[in-house]
Amino acid sequence: MSDQNAPSGPTALRLHLPDLWSAGALAIAALVLVPIAAVFWLAANPTENVWPHLMATVLPRYLSTTLVLMAGVGVLTAAVGTGAAWLVAMHEFPGRRLLASALLMPLAIPAYVGAYALVDFLDYAGPVQTALRATFGWSSAADYAFPDIRSLPSAVLVLSLSLYPYVYLLARAAFSEQSGAGFEVAGALGAGAWRRFWRVGLPLARPAIAAGVAVAMMETVNDFGTVDFFGVQTLTTGIFSTWLSGGNAGGAAQIACVVLVLIAALVWIERQSRRRRRFWQAARAQRPVTRRRLEGGAAWGATFACLVPVLGGFVFPASVMGWHAIVAADGWLAPGLARAIVNTLTVAGAAAVLTVGLALFMTYGVRMAGRTLPRLLLPITTVGYAAPGAVLGLGVLIPMAALDNRVADAVLALTGHDPGLILTGSWAALAFAYVVRFFAIGQGAADAALGRIPPSLPMAARALGRGPGGVLTAVHLPLMRGSVAMALLLVFVDGMKELPATLLLRPFGFDTLATRVHDQASLERLSQAAPAALVITAVGLVAVLLLARADAAR
Repeated sequence: MSDQNAPSGPTALRLHLPDLWSAGALAIAALVLVPIAAVFWLAANPTENVWPHLMATVLPRYLSTTLVLMAGVGVLTAAVGTGAAWLVAMHEFPGRRLLASALLMPLAIPAYVGAYALVDFLDYAGPVQTALRATFGWSSAADYAFPDIRSLPSAVLVLSLSLYPYVYLLARAAFSEQSGAGFEVAGALGAGAWRRFWRVGLPLARPAIAAGVAVAMMETVNDFGTVDFFGVQTLTTGIFSTWLSGGNAGGAAQIACVVLVLIAALVWIERQSRRRRRFWQAARAQRPVTRRRLEGGAAWGATFACLVPVLGGFVFPASVMGWHAIVAADGWLAPGLARAIVNTLTVAGAAAVLTVGLALFMTYGVRMAGRTLPRLLLPITTVGYAAPGAVLGLGVLIPMAALDNRVADAVLALTGHDPGLILTGSWAALAFAYVVRFFAIGQGAADAALGRIPPSLPMAARALGRGPGGVLTAVHLPLMRGSVAMALLLVFVDGMKELPATLLLRPFGFDTLATRVHDQASLERLSQAAPAALVITAVGLVAVLLLARADAAR
């Protein structure tokens, strides 16, 4: 039976618009989740099942090495990040304000650049061993003992120095938000500095620390450039060797599933640890923490403790690369560098715009539609950030290659012209992988920014006749400009640094700055890799400084 009072015309269109937003949100969610689904499908339907062979040979070694690497990085990043955060948030010492921002600077340099710098400096032909041989008259490596630089401990050290800022940033915020009254009471009861940290500060900050350590460990699993250069065989290197060297995509997908299960277990453990420990602040305004001024040796010790990770994670690799770029200045004019810069700007820029645009559309569409299914899918779409780039590369390339072949066959049948590989033969597949990998950044920024806008503003715009799209462009976007710009920059920088997915998905002859650094460093031509590494670092440093500025303003 038709409703005689049902609205018609423009009013009816506006009433049905939320369904369109809901459909768009579902389509975007499906697009983001396709690569993960493709990995599981490939693993369940391999052309040649090598799983028993993997289980009997290399998989235990891949898994055990990955777990040891994750544990080492987790412990070291927790110690460095938490210790630095406690000193900066709770104490006054020389250089504290500058170091508070400088401790974030290692985020600007990819871990694989740190690995190349460390090997160049400490390897047999590097300045340290060369100076030792010249000083003591040694003629070969047989005359003295020196630690093996290309090893698992070196990988743990380099990754930890690169990733500790994730822990530091969250832990510092957690310490700064704590009430000063609790520390004053602990001090009145006779608790010293160490006991106040261990019994009061650390338990309250533990959820934030756990979240930062989880992110660092997920980035450890994602890493390829560092572990490959150090000769450490992990699950990620296993995906590359099984697929590219062994030619078995199904076996690579099965290893990728092990990675995804490992990541899921890590996320579950992190959430369970937070669920078991819950703390609430008093409803009344709390007294902020009063930073304790350190004197004498303790003050300079705190300065040194905060300076060491900055020197190791940023100054050292940047200096090594800068030295090579100065000594071999012709590397800036080397063929391929300009093309790599253009390719990087194109792909990372397109991915940033697509990622933030789609995330904004989906987040706003979920809010507009109010439907259960899109709301349930919204957090699931962040799984791409946890999935390593090698896993996403596998999940993107196989279905896109199948689609490419079908489209090419259809065009050939209709026109007699073979268009070739449209998607996988260009940088489109690479940009899509970046969108899936960093969709969580855009979604988190959009969701947080939308949540800060008072509901009265869009309601007033709707009362004046604006539709959902008009409200988004006229009300929300101007108020979200800062958050959107920061999300664009973060996705762009992460896209510039992404290596595993780029190595798997780049078309033939297509280099980005990240792949150029990797390729040249793998050939032991660090002077040719240095300019590209410095460009990545410079752009990353801009993002880090803006992040530090925004964090200081809160």
